[in-house]
Order: sequence, then C-alpha cells, then structure tokens
Amino acid sequence: MARLVGRRLLFAAPILLVVTFGVFAIAAASPFDPVKAYAGTAALGADADTLARLRENLGVDRPFTSRWWHWVTAAVTGDLGHSSVMRQPVSQVIGERLAWSTLLCAVAFAVAVSAGTVLGVLAARRPGSLLDRAVTSLAYSLEAAPVFWLALLVVWLFALRLGVLPAGGLTDTASEQVSAAQVARHLVLPAGVLAVSQLPWFTLYVRQGVGDALAEDPVRGARARGVSERTVLLGHALRSGLLPVLTLVGSRVPELITGALLVESVFSWPGIAAATVQAATAVDFPLLAALTTLATAAVLAGNLLADLLYGLFDPRVTFDDM
Repeated sequence: MARLVGRRLLFAAPILLVVTFGVFAIAAASPFDPVKAYAGTAALGADADTLARLRENLGVDRPFTSRWWHWVTAAVTGDLGHSSVMRQPVSQVIGERLAWSTLLCAVAFAVAVSAGTVLGVLAARRPGSLLDRAVTSLAYSLEAAPVFWLALLVVWLFALRLGVLPAGGLTDTASEQVSAAQVARHLVLPAGVLAVSQLPWFTLYVRQGVGDALAEDPVRGARARGVSERTVLLGHALRSGLLPVLTLVGSRVPELITGALLVESVFSWPGIAAATVQAATAVDFPLLAALTTLATAAVLAGNLLADLLYGLFDPRVTFDDM
C-alpha cells in the first residue's frame, strides 16, 4: 500500500505542474483585463500611466511563463501569493472557505452513497418488478436533470412555497454568530440537491452489481442450502455487488466538485464557488492556480482512495498489480 501511495504522489507532481501551467496560459489568453477588474470603476477615469504602474505592481506585465514559475517556486515554500480580487492572501481565501465546501461535499457524498445503496439493493432483489422499474426510472430521470435546475426547484418548493427551509446562506439573517443548529438547517437543501445529483450513479451501479451477484452460482448454492434471504442478500450479494461501486468513488469526484460549485452559487453557500467565479472573471492568476491545483489534487486523491478500497476489499486484486 505504501508503495502504491508513493508512486501516485510521484505521478501527481508533474500533473499538478502541467495543470497550473495550463491555467496561467489560458488566463493569459483571456480577454478579461485583470488590472481593470482590480481597479473597478476607478479604471474608467484612469490614464494610461496609472494603469501601467498598476499593471507593474500586480505583476501582470510580465510573460505568463515568468508569472507561473514565480508562483510555483513560491508555492513550494507555502506562499500561494496574494489574491488581487479578494484583496487577501490566497491561503487565507482558501482557508476561510474550504471547510464549508468540504462539509457540503462530505455530507452530500455520504447521503448519495447510503441512499443509492439502499435503493439499488431494493431494486436488485426482484428484477423487473414494479419497484425495480420505479427506482430505475427515477434514477435515469434524475441523471438527466441539471444540478442548477434541481437547486432552483427545491428553493421554490421548500423555501418560497412551503417556507420550511431557508433559501440560502449559512445562518439566519439576523444571527450574529454561527451555530451548529443553524448550519445544519441551512445545509439541508444544498447538500440534498448535491446528493440527488450523485444518487443515480450509485443506485444504478449497486443495482447492476447486486443483481449480477444474485445470479452467480455461489449465491444460488447458498439459497439451495436454505440460507435465509437476508443473509444471502447482505452477506453474499451485497459484498460482491459493492465492489464496482468502489471504482465509482474516484470517478465521481470531478462531477461532485463541479456540482458543488453550482449548488454553492445558487444557495449562496460560503464555499470556494464564489472565489472561483470571481478569480476566473478577474483573471486572478494566483487564486486561479491555487483553486485549480486544489481541485486536481482532490480528483487524484479520489482515484487513489478508490484503488485503495478496491485493493482492501477485493481479494483478487493486490496493490502490486496497480
């Protein structure tokens, strides 16, 4: 296991370098002017000399390769630079928002895996039944529904129409401090929408995996020996049927991150979504590079986690084979 983790870490370093280089190259080719974005309305009345001095102070007058290398060498020492659009150090911008994005993604992912497993097992017990057709139809329908559409729908229903849950934010408007109860109440809708966006994949994978396992000879033999249906389903079929789901963990991380950005924007959740959008529109090179590196690292970590889980739970696979 240690060798696998070490190889993946060595493999991740050049990937992160290429990704950050691409971010700086794309940002440099962007039509947005970071100086005008930084100055705001004051840039409209500024003369050329003032804008040139501001461009020099921000460091955007240098070639993007020079800016990229300066950022990489500084990032190695822990200095991620200063965000021009947030007027804060990049590490502070990420530190203030990352915890809330992590909370949202973790809760949504746990709900999606748990609910998807239950629905998939129920559908696989009796293939072709009314319950199986209903669960499958629901999964395919949710799979085709855009995340932002689901978010707007639940805001209209639960916040505006029924008034049972807040429409967005982290705490109540009149609140002066953050409490766990308020965070949990405001987390229900965004985490629920993000979980529903991931639910179809886990439901369909579990249904297929458990259904195939129920048709295998060892499971049929267990049934012929009089083993209870509960033991057959949970002790044999479910364990074998969940193995393909482990590979799904890593592959869903990119879409989970993308969905989280949309959900955070709709619900005004104080995560990294707003920072990402502002960094992109203002061509904030240090913040863009840091956020992209963070997202890439999350994807690589998800793939590594999936491989580790597969190696631990599947006796046919060894870590040396990966």
